[in-house]
Amino acid sequence: MADERVLVMNAVYTNMNCRELLDATVSHVKTRHQATVIFLNTDVVVKMEKDPYLAKIVEEAEYVIADGMPLIWISKLFHRGLKERVCGSDFVPLLCERAAGEGLSLFFVGGAPDVAAAAVRRLQRQYPKIRIAGFDSPPVGFEKDPKELERLNEHVRQAAPDILIACLGCPKQEKYLYENREKLNSVLYVCAGATIDFMAGKVKRAPAWMRRCGLEWFYRFLREPKRLFRRYFVDDMQVLRLMLRYWGQRRETQQKMGIW
Repeated sequence: MADERVLVMNAVYTNMNCRELLDATVSHVKTRHQATVIFLNTDVVVKMEKDPYLAKIVEEAEYVIADGMPLIWISKLFHRGLKERVCGSDFVPLLCERAAGEGLSLFFVGGAPDVAAAAVRRLQRQYPKIRIAGFDSPPVGFEKDPKELERLNEHVRQAAPDILIACLGCPKQEKYLYENREKLNSVLYVCAGATIDFMAGKVKRAPAWMRRCGLEWFYRFLREPKRLFRRYFVDDMQVLRLMLRYWGQRRETQQKMGIW
């Protein structure tokens, strides 16, 4: 059965719950068909409006997943209800567990060197059979340095992991994978943001009840108010303006794209 695609504002989402996404992505690895998974939250949705290149990358990704309760609520207002929020930081640990059980190898890109190493050590303790093909912590600005970019790509090629998890932040991770996917010797590519910090234990996740209620962003804000104030209370608030604009365009756009 083909994946259900749902248009909500400026993105077409793959309408899957976490278990369905896990099964589908592992199937890609087993059949050796390349695929990229991108998780969208309101911050990424707003960035897409100002960055046509990022919007193009999202449009061409095999899996576009709603990672944010506001997007789930908006989808219901648009009468195009998405099944559930699938957070990259929840999905990746499950993917690691599944990979350990099925003998699939993983490679992590991103995070500070000590953070990436700590995340790998924790995974190895938790899943003794997990196959970590490697990890790399490229320096800031690596994507603009041809030598550093080629060094990273060669590292990944030599490791030849089944699954590459990029934790570089948006839009750097999306653009890096889009521009280099065909140069790498992997099958499944996952854009995972700050996931490696959570896996290493460097950053604490919000309590489960806050995540269920869509308040994880508020928990993160309370821990880093100076860094996150503008993102959450200025930039991300633009999603309300986008919601009103796309509400008026929704039927015409859905008919044009053949998506319902």
